[in-house]
Amino acid sequence: MYAYIKGELAEIWEGVAVVEAHGVGYRIHIPASMTDQFLKIGQEVKIYTYLHIKEDAMELYGFLTRDDLEVFQMMLGVSGIGPKGALAILAVLTPDELRFAVLGEDAKAIAKAPGIGNKTAQRLILELKDKLSLEDTLEKRLGQAGQRQADAMSGVRGDAVQALAALGYSSSEALKAVNGIEIAPDMTVEEVLKEALRQMSSL
Repeated sequence: MYAYIKGELAEIWEGVAVVEAHGVGYRIHIPASMTDQFLKIGQEVKIYTYLHIKEDAMELYGFLTRDDLEVFQMMLGVSGIGPKGALAILAVLTPDELRFAVLGEDAKAIAKAPGIGNKTAQRLILELKDKLSLEDTLEKRLGQAGQRQADAMSGVRGDAVQALAALGYSSSEALKAVNGIEIAPDMTVEEVLKEALRQMSSL
């Protein structure tokens, strides 16, 4: 119903923002992390929104980026996760961090969200991992301008994951280790592999 609401930030507190547009104050549920993003009362904001309708209420959920909204809606498709649970996850993980947690099968990172247990985190991983790809995740992180760089880095990253798997590590362990490395555009597969092994041996 609402793609976004643009107006003056009238009030904000943990978990809620009130945006005034054309004389109407819209009460919007937001990730707690948004209150730390230097939003100031009186400034103009653009909030991408999702309208949740239930039997006794209609509630708006809002985000500063379209990417946040898309990830929120994707999580709503997971059985057992409602708007409040999805919002709690986005309060502790950025969309990119969530994608890497899903691809790396890092349930512990997802379960850090309030009200999200290990079983729910495992179910989220199970239902979303086939909907995500490492290449798309890297592309989103780097932006359209860095697409060629993303292609190169995803190739190096993918080769390093395969090399670790060949050494006997599980695919989830390998992906988690490689995802934890800040890969420069000029890094070789061997350099990434050495850094991943070094980090894994120190755990």
